[in-house]
Amino acid sequence: MSRNAIYGIFAVILLGTGYWWTSTSRMPSGSGSIVPSEVGAPMATVVLPDALSANAEIGKLAFDAKCAVCHGTNAAGQDGVAPPLVHKIYEPGHHGDASFLLAAKNGVRAHHWRFGNMPPVEGITDGDVKMIVAYVRELQRANGIN
Repeated sequence: MSRNAIYGIFAVILLGTGYWWTSTSRMPSGSGSIVPSEVGAPMATVVLPDALSANAEIGKLAFDAKCAVCHGTNAAGQDGVAPPLVHKIYEPGHHGDASFLLAAKNGVRAHHWRFGNMPPVEGITDGDVKMIVAYVRELQRANGIN
């Protein structure tokens, strides 16, 4: 058998495995409170804190204006659109505050979820992102994500 034939067989196996893996699930196993739903429906059940800090209140306004269109109301995600940010993957020890800033400014290549790449967020400032992170972190804490 020629070297090209072996490479071809290997490529077919890799592509088939990749297709199977992406078609079976959109997220890592053991990921928390994700609910099965239809496209665009919230992916997580989010418990709201009794009150938000002043910074988180400002962050909520910015989140609603710039992020909710993809990440859903109260960062619950949208099935088939974008992941929930109230999820253990985004806990501070795994995705620090700076990762949110970098994601907003530069976009992010898909790496935990299979929604595709996140584009940069147009018209958002570092200050906006700081307030958005305050909001997301308070939502996370209210949901046991520290």
